[in-house]
Amino acid sequence: MPTDKDITIYALSTCIHCKKAKEYLDECAVPYECVHVDQLTGDERKAAIEAVKKLNPSVSFPTLQIGDAVVVGFNQAEIDKALGK
Repeated sequence: MPTDKDITIYALSTCIHCKKAKEYLDECAVPYECVHVDQLTGDERKAAIEAVKKLNPSVSFPTLQIGDAVVVGFNQAEIDKALGK
């Protein structure tokens, strides 16, 4: 299900919920950018955390930005809604 929305997932490389969210986006065949916040260092890491904070003040993972929508956690129904399924 291709989409014209920009999708970014902020994730932790060791998080099972992040892994499931990425697998689900793969199943939906939508392109996305994945930022593994725990693998960044220095200013890159600070910038990523600030970006997540703007979307999700509790800074929990995964945080998905799908177009203008923000989905916190692996919530298939919310992801589908944001994708326009």
